[in-house]
Amino acid sequence: MADNQKYINELLQKLEILSKKQEVFRREILDLKYEIHQLKTSEEQKENPIVKEKTISPIPEPVPKTAEDTSKPIEPVAQKQPVIPVSKPVVKKAVKPKGKSNIEKFIGENLISKIGVIILIIGVAIGAKYSIDNDLISPLTRIILGYLTGIGLIGVGMKLKKKYHNFSSVLVSGAIAILYFITFLGYSLYDLFPQLFAFGLMVLFTIFTVFAAIQYNKPVIAHIGLVGAYAVPFLLSNGSGQVAVLFSYMAIINIGILFIALQRYWKSLYYSSFFLTWLIYFGWYASDYETDIHFKLAFVFLLVFFATFYSIFLVYKLRKKEKFGTGDVILQLINAFVFYGIGFAILNDHPVGEQLLGIFTLANAIIHFVISVVIYRLKLADRNLFYFTSGMVLVFISIAFPVQLDGNWVTLLWATEAALLFWIGRTKKVPIYEKLAYPVMALTFFSLIQDWWFYYVEYSYASLEPETGMTPFFNISLLTSLLCAVSFGYILYIHRSDKHPFPWPNYKTLYQLISLWISAMFLSILYMAFFLEIIEYWNAFEGNRSEFRGIWLINYTLIFLTVLSFLNIKKFKNMVFGYINILLNIFTLLIFLTNGLYILSELRESYLDPTLLESGEAGFYHIGIRYISLVFCVGLLVACYQYVRQEFLGRTFKIAFDIILQIAILYIISSELIHWLDIAGYASSDKLGLSILWGIYSLLLVVLGFWKKIKHIRIIAFTLFGITLIKLFLYDISHLNTISKTIVFVSLGLLLLVISFLYNKYKHIITDEVKD
Repeated sequence: MADNQKYINELLQKLEILSKKQEVFRREILDLKYEIHQLKTSEEQKENPIVKEKTISPIPEPVPKTAEDTSKPIEPVAQKQPVIPVSKPVVKKAVKPKGKSNIEKFIGENLISKIGVIILIIGVAIGAKYSIDNDLISPLTRIILGYLTGIGLIGVGMKLKKKYHNFSSVLVSGAIAILYFITFLGYSLYDLFPQLFAFGLMVLFTIFTVFAAIQYNKPVIAHIGLVGAYAVPFLLSNGSGQVAVLFSYMAIINIGILFIALQRYWKSLYYSSFFLTWLIYFGWYASDYETDIHFKLAFVFLLVFFATFYSIFLVYKLRKKEKFGTGDVILQLINAFVFYGIGFAILNDHPVGEQLLGIFTLANAIIHFVISVVIYRLKLADRNLFYFTSGMVLVFISIAFPVQLDGNWVTLLWATEAALLFWIGRTKKVPIYEKLAYPVMALTFFSLIQDWWFYYVEYSYASLEPETGMTPFFNISLLTSLLCAVSFGYILYIHRSDKHPFPWPNYKTLYQLISLWISAMFLSILYMAFFLEIIEYWNAFEGNRSEFRGIWLINYTLIFLTVLSFLNIKKFKNMVFGYINILLNIFTLLIFLTNGLYILSELRESYLDPTLLESGEAGFYHIGIRYISLVFCVGLLVACYQYVRQEFLGRTFKIAFDIILQIAILYIISSELIHWLDIAGYASSDKLGLSILWGIYSLLLVVLGFWKKIKHIRIIAFTLFGITLIKLFLYDISHLNTISKTIVFVSLGLLLLVISFLYNKYKHIITDEVKD
């Protein structure tokens, strides 16, 4: 037991020693925290004294020393460790010391070197010009010095490549430009070597440029060496017609770019060469092309350029697995249609080629079809590229229709294709097909307009030329119009179907615009189909055909808009279309009240003409058509009345339409009064009768205004009565006899008294309206 006790005492001593050491370490840690806290506090006060009281926590005091520890190093007294609340100080972003800025770096390392090379080239050119003007050195020496300068710059650039990569690339690109320029001078200015030799040198420079661009991994070299080289061979043309050398050189440049495309992803180089190549080719074709001389050459190089750029495009998409975007669509459409457009023109000018236009169009479709099959079978790229190439097949098949066919067949095939493309794009969720459907829709619509122009203008007088005229309502033109309307109606049905949502849901405005566009084409086709047939029908008759044609065109428009209004009210309930429909209704109503009623009055005059009545050229139909038209007009007014009271329109047109409605009713009954007074033989139908009618109608409006408690109706009544009084004093009494004046004044006076009595009797209604 004694041994155990001794061992326990030793352990307790060791434990006490370790505890004291732990306490020393703890106190040292507290002191360090205290010092750090003080330093932070002083720095924060210097940077932002405003937040001194809010952000600085209480500073713990240093731990005091005790006498017990005098024999030991000075240590803080052991005490309970205080909790130091530390709030987050306001931290400022560290300000980096000013160094060489990005602008300075760009100017010093990049821009100055390029400016230097340009100045060097200009200096060489000025020196060469000076030597030429003063005949200081021979032409051969000048060219040799130019080549030495270019080669020297290349050598210096290559030597500096490891340490000064960017600067070296600028020197090399400038040297390549000098070599191209000197070659042009040696050929064009001094005739030191033939055209083929100059061409060979430039081919070597092109090969070196491709090599240098890849080695340096700098597209600027390729731009200067390849794209800049386009101008020089163009200048090499001496007017001798040897464009084969020019186009061969351009083809080599483009093939070099294709090779670079396999190694590097420099799309800017592709864009530059694309536009420069087609610009040069088109400029030559527009100014110098001659069918007898250049037919084969032009067609071969057209195909080479098209195939090269198509290949470069496919390399970027397939090798880099790049997504297919809108810019790609535009660029490839340009490439395809420049090739097709110029090729079509070249063939069309050739006596044999013009027979091959349909085959050429189908060949374009086959090219894209082969590409699409390869992409699909090998799964080389994303599906959008496949959809684009297959879409191009459909495009060129569409173009083949008018090339091989003409007239209505083209329109019908385009209408069918538009519906098919839209159906695939929307239901199968392939947006590229839907995008292709929109231009085909536009083509269909304009092709149909062209068909209308051809048939209805060419055969507008069927009775005069029965052998060439069309049978109204039973002809291919109406059938084509109706089938196109069915196509657009089906497209509109799919577009508005909830089962097939719009592929771009974030663009609601675009959805609305497309809806309006398709609806406008559909309704325009449906409306014009019968509108034109009505014209054709009445053109087949002589006599008063123009009056009947005009009134039936107005009647047809009234019927069409009435049906359209009720369809939107009962079924579609589309607000935007509703507003457009109402405006069209009001415009048509205005046409009927002005031009329509005038035509009906002309038919009445024909009926009252004894000579026309006896000859059979006028009859009861001249009078009866009036009430057929009035029925259609009333139908449109009822449709408008229902329209403006629909909740989905917000009733914004209510007061405005009430005013229009009252004017229309007054206009119609006034016309009807004049009509029957004219038939009865009354001379001054526009004076006495109208004034009394307007006064009575004003009274009825007042009664209606009180009955329905509609203030603006009563205001309309007052306005009409005021106009009636002005007409009475300024127009009527100057032409009426005494009895007529008496009747008018007594009638209007009594009406005014009745109106005044109504206002006194029902004045409480007006008071209630004001309170409300």
